[in-house]
Amino acid sequence: MRLGLRLPQRVGTDLRHDVTEVAGAAERAGFDSVWAWERLLFPVAPRDSFTPGAPWPSAYRQAADPLTVLAAAAVVTERVRIGTSVMVAGLHQPLQLAKRFATLDQLSGGRVVAGLGTGWAVDEFEAVGVAKVHRGRLLDETLDVFEAAWGPDPVSYRGPTTLIDNAYVLPKPAAPIPVLLAGDVDVSAAGGPNARVLERIAHRADGWLPLLPTPGAAGATKLRTEWDLIRQTAAAAGRDPSTMELVVVGNIAFSETPLGDDRAGFAGTRAQVLDDIAAVASAGADELILDLHLQDWWQSTRQMLDAALEIRDLAAA
Repeated sequence: MRLGLRLPQRVGTDLRHDVTEVAGAAERAGFDSVWAWERLLFPVAPRDSFTPGAPWPSAYRQAADPLTVLAAAAVVTERVRIGTSVMVAGLHQPLQLAKRFATLDQLSGGRVVAGLGTGWAVDEFEAVGVAKVHRGRLLDETLDVFEAAWGPDPVSYRGPTTLIDNAYVLPKPAAPIPVLLAGDVDVSAAGGPNARVLERIAHRADGWLPLLPTPGAAGATKLRTEWDLIRQTAAAAGRDPSTMELVVVGNIAFSETPLGDDRAGFAGTRAQVLDDIAAVASAGADELILDLHLQDWWQSTRQMLDAALEIRDLAAA
């Protein structure tokens, strides 16, 4: 299983120096990829939350623009993949986003991975004049525009918000850009799997970007079951599931003392975090993204990088 590392973007980050330092150190240490995430704004009184009723994490106060962060990382690295995990498709005009990804792929020499999601924050959608109810349709249109814009010229496409009329759209990506989709398939839900999310990933994506639902063996079993369902659905649609990849996001929250069985995935001591890394590997994940800068334990980029290198060494051992 490959290991990736989330780049620093939060408040307290020296963007001019920390991004390139971490990207270069990650490549030298043997990480396989570096990733950036998107948060458009931080409402003082949010109207909704990823976890219902919970406040937004303090780390969300700043998330530097992911594609700009990745451009900085691209110019100081040669090997690692450069990915978004994730960008919210509905916050962007699809053709402009396709062009930004293609430009970044040229800068990186063909190393870009486009991780997209529907998003969940009504405050963000309203800030760009979009209704949250349309988020799924907007993601579908973005996928359509990527396919058209990254394909042969001249390009023609007509969609709900995008019109390309027999035009050249350049630059093209240096290499085919894998598009990974986030989303909760949730086979344990009372009404069965989330059919729309399942169909979109299985029919349209090059892979899946989930979180570890619960820690340890139980989380591995659930993750493996849902990944098997995605691949079976892809095969039934005539796709080759062996070309798809499972990239799990591990949001690490350290604890000085062991947490109980009700802990979240990747929360706890270093030993518990290593158990979750092993669980993700046993579930058949192709890659795990280590995110060490979303939690309150974070004090500095240097501290985060040291912890990341320690975990990589422990996992390798």
